[in-house]
Amino acid sequence: MSKIGQWEYAEPGVRRKVFQPGTGLMMMEVQFEKGAEGYEHSHIHEQMSYCIKGKIAFRIAGKETIISEGETIYIPSNAKHGVTALEESTLLDTFTPIREDLLK
Repeated sequence: MSKIGQWEYAEPGVRRKVFQPGTGLMMMEVQFEKGAEGYEHSHIHEQMSYCIKGKIAFRIAGKETIISEGETIYIPSNAKHGVTALEESTLLDTFTPIREDLLK
């Protein structure tokens, strides 16, 4: 069963919806309750995150950066990263290449 277009819970207070990917690029919407965390992880994919709503603290390779509505952040390939929602927030995450692990 395909997960594309379906909401799923990633961590407590965090849900995501993967959009139909292209051949080498994909996007997903991620919604956070205030205080929810996206656990620290890394992957080979480059990532850009756009803050649609709210305020999010990103930890990337040990450095914290806060972004708010209308701002973006870049996450390099293999960089350890995680987030904390400082308020109810929504991100649009873009990955290249496609994250096959999110499609299964």
